[in-house]
Amino acid sequence: MQNIAPKLTHEQYEKNFAEIKPALSPAAAIAEANRCLYCYDSPCTKACPTHIDIPAFIKKIATRNMKGSAKTILESNWVALTCAKACPVAVLCEGACVFNAKSEPPIEIGLLQRYAMDEYFSSGMPALFTKAPAAGKSVGIIGSGPAGLACAAELALHGVEAIIYEAKDIPGGLDTWGIAPYKVRKEDSLKEVGLIESLGVTIKTGIKIGTNLQVDELLSKHDALFLGIGLGESHELAIEGENTPGVIGALQFIADVKREDWQNVVVGKRVAVIGAGNTAIDAATEARRLGAEQVLIVYRRSQHEMPAYGFEFDLAKTDGVQFYFLSAPVKVLGTESVTGLKCIKMELGEPDKQGRRSPKPVPGSEFILELDMVIKSIGQQTNAAFLQQLQDVVIESGKVVVDDVTYQTGNPKIFAGGDCINGGKEVVNAAYDGKRAALGIIQFLLG
Repeated sequence: MQNIAPKLTHEQYEKNFAEIKPALSPAAAIAEANRCLYCYDSPCTKACPTHIDIPAFIKKIATRNMKGSAKTILESNWVALTCAKACPVAVLCEGACVFNAKSEPPIEIGLLQRYAMDEYFSSGMPALFTKAPAAGKSVGIIGSGPAGLACAAELALHGVEAIIYEAKDIPGGLDTWGIAPYKVRKEDSLKEVGLIESLGVTIKTGIKIGTNLQVDELLSKHDALFLGIGLGESHELAIEGENTPGVIGALQFIADVKREDWQNVVVGKRVAVIGAGNTAIDAATEARRLGAEQVLIVYRRSQHEMPAYGFEFDLAKTDGVQFYFLSAPVKVLGTESVTGLKCIKMELGEPDKQGRRSPKPVPGSEFILELDMVIKSIGQQTNAAFLQQLQDVVIESGKVVVDDVTYQTGNPKIFAGGDCINGGKEVVNAAYDGKRAALGIIQFLLG
């Protein structure tokens, strides 16, 4: 890379990647829990994709029943610590809080959930559930992300052997590798991995299905399979110069940052992120916090159409990220390294299939951004090569097709959940999918 951002001190890195929202103190948690109205119709519970009984767990915090609070949460969500920190609560549970209608601050549900789960893990994960007797059935789970972990936990409680196969050396999937460390640290995700293992789940890392272990072997070894593989690498930009050194996918960049060896993460002085989703925001803010002097987000639509949440947009602006709306990359400049990005202005035309107005180039409006690094963040690709190995598993629009209730694919022995069926939603959605798929598997295996 031609120009690398100057290295910071260890103290600076730690400060830059410190949690955006610190934990509540015990006194603050009790006070906040007592502010809750414990609504009988629980609009917050309805807004939560995993449908945690939010008034119940908050009331147990208020009465200092911390084990009971944690159990209430885990009954619905097996990756509750990650969700407490990473969920877009402003548009989910807290967004549904009745206090919003009173023009009062909503209950800090995310921070209260974090408080309950922090207490649970710091107390040594006391046993909260009784496992059913062994059912004599075995399920192979591909992927140790939130969907795979939730599926495995639920199966284990029902007496079904669950073995997770993970390609990486450290498990946790998106929770471990794909969320900015100022939201969720790697050790948070690994606490949840430890919880799932404590239920008797086996996690085998460094195993890539199709390379170390074949699908046919899994199908013959297990009574059913669950696909929790998520999505693959970032989509290609499909422009000239895309393979120039200094062009990297957002997920790879975020994974490098999550290793927390920040001194050795390569970042340019001037960085452009292509795309304006939540992952793009994470990559942009991380580049700034690593020491990049200038970070730009280039997005072909307007601010109104960008998929990132409003609070993510505000965070990026606070960090000094600049936005080039209605702009699209045309060519990466440079030979041995990135020196710039040729872009063109866009204008919005007719709505596309999703109802968003389709952007089209404005003739003669090309301009050049001087850069040292380009991060691609325009969505992720389906792991098509792997999925094609699975007989009778149907793929439509890049997503695995499953039954709405059982999460069973066209192959009755194979179930799926998480990003591979929804195209990339929140961690909490994957956690819900994994739990529901486990119930479908139990029905299939045990009746």
